[in-house]
Amino acid sequence: MKTYKKIIAAALASAALAGPALADDVNKIGLAVPNLQADFFNQIKLGVENYGKEKGIEVIVVDAKNDTATQVSQVQDLMTQGIDAFIYIPAGAAAAAVPTRLARAEGIPVINVDRTPEGAPGDTFIAGESVESAYQVCKHIIDLAGGEGKMAMIHGQKGTTPEVDRTKGCMRAIEENPNVELVTEQWSQMWSPDEGFSIAQNMLQAHPDLKLIFGQADGLAMGAAKAVDVAGLSDQVIIGGYDGDVAALEYLAKCEGPFVATATQSTQMMGRLAVDSAIKVAAGESVPERQTPNAVLTTCENAPQFVENHP
Repeated sequence: MKTYKKIIAAALASAALAGPALADDVNKIGLAVPNLQADFFNQIKLGVENYGKEKGIEVIVVDAKNDTATQVSQVQDLMTQGIDAFIYIPAGAAAAAVPTRLARAEGIPVINVDRTPEGAPGDTFIAGESVESAYQVCKHIIDLAGGEGKMAMIHGQKGTTPEVDRTKGCMRAIEENPNVELVTEQWSQMWSPDEGFSIAQNMLQAHPDLKLIFGQADGLAMGAAKAVDVAGLSDQVIIGGYDGDVAALEYLAKCEGPFVATATQSTQMMGRLAVDSAIKVAAGESVPERQTPNAVLTTCENAPQFVENHP
């Protein structure tokens, strides 16, 4: 913990010594992501890199592997590499404001994607509308269960923007159905299939009569589906996910198994929008405080179109 605090303090101290250097043109962008093992962040990365290439912009990518102290160090290094704009997805809620402050101290535009640091927003925040789309996913699986039954929720990383918003949306669907009982919920750290599997296994052991599981990311939902299969409960449990990861869309397109719905985000479009926003801010143009590409409720009926062409 002491080492972590020293990294934060040193980063902010060095930033405070630097003067503003806002570029008129964007030739180099720094992209800080939480974890490239997650398909969701890889899709955003592809959007940024491919569109950056079209625009003749160099993109430097750093992967924090879900460690906030690592991310602070990586961003501090980015500030020395002559970047003209910074696209930032916080690795967690703790110390999330530090990279924004580092970039601000250098006069570098900050574009937040998917998550926004509390108390230190960037020039714009680009994220899917998680509340309404999480509501749609949970409403869909609840309707399939006949509006009744015991339900579990596997959360993402506690306190992050998508975790908070997706909880809010799903809870609205639950509250509209008095015969649905949320009997267990647990938070993950990595939003990963392995976590989804182990958490769902524990939930099923404690509540073998579960009928519904909402995983706040497709990785969590896919892991939960595996746990349900192992428990021999595929005909009993209905699972919803979120994000529209490639593997999840391919699973849904088969129209078999307990995982039946997700919300597909326009992840590559979010990456392109982030690059465009960076260019505009660097040029002194105004951009909206919040930019919200819609996520689409996805089932086996429409999953094939997203497998063929991911937005």
